[in-house]
Amino acid sequence: MASHEHVPVLLEESMQALAISTHGRYLDGTFGRGGHARALLARLGPAGRLLAVDRDPEALAAGQALAASDPRLEVEQVRYSQLPALARARGWTGRIDGLLLDLGVSSPQLDQPARGFSFHADAPLDMRMDPSSGQSAADWLASASEQAIASVLKELGEERFARRIARAIVAARQQQPLTTTGQLAALIERAVPTREPGKHPATRSFQAIRIQINGELDELRSALAGVCDLLASGGRLVVISFHSLEDRLVKRFIRDEAQGANIPKGVPVRDAELCRRLRIIGSPVRPSAAEIERNPRARSAVLRAAERLP
Repeated sequence: MASHEHVPVLLEESMQALAISTHGRYLDGTFGRGGHARALLARLGPAGRLLAVDRDPEALAAGQALAASDPRLEVEQVRYSQLPALARARGWTGRIDGLLLDLGVSSPQLDQPARGFSFHADAPLDMRMDPSSGQSAADWLASASEQAIASVLKELGEERFARRIARAIVAARQQQPLTTTGQLAALIERAVPTREPGKHPATRSFQAIRIQINGELDELRSALAGVCDLLASGGRLVVISFHSLEDRLVKRFIRDEAQGANIPKGVPVRDAELCRRLRIIGSPVRPSAAEIERNPRARSAVLRAAERLP
């Protein structure tokens, strides 16, 4: 894969799941480098509209360049939690025919060492999706307690050696600040006593710290909480997740909205009183072997889809 190239994951599958109407309104929650957005625009007619958002300034610039040549596209820099307010401002609440969320980080973010997402090169320890906002990974690691670091590594990275790594981080920062990805990766490598085959010892910790710094799970929860109010009747929600924590949130949300109100067994209730808001569309979709061979970063992707009920 070429440096900074972004290959959209599950592209055709996501377009099929959205069941695109040529004159519909669509919201792409992660513009990235526009792979999904371009495919969606190719299926829209002149009356169709696409609103694409991203937190990353570089993604925003790429989106604005595309929007300059296509009046059907608008691009905004917002977080997932701001999607309901953005839709309200445009009068799109309850009128969106499809919402696509492609979670996690993009290949350009991973491939640019200066962004600090990857341990494959020594670079500033940043990890912010929007480098102009919030606390960097270096700042957080310099101030968080040992217990807080261990909790993040365990809960967000599912790291077995979370306490050992947290202890090593706190000991190291007393000697000198951790300011680069190379420093952190080397520290974790020394702290972890065993290796997972084919996986760098820092993989889980870097994932956990990135999720913490960007508030990714909280942003996703906020977005999901507003989904049903955003979608038109028959509108589709399509989410592509890349790790189990994200996918678990999405799976539970769709399941709960498809089941409706939690009524005790044996209590007589009309179907309409269950207040079901979503219908599950198909089974979870994973990349084919051919896609994984073309793009190894797709291997952990899972697509889930649901449709807004009347």
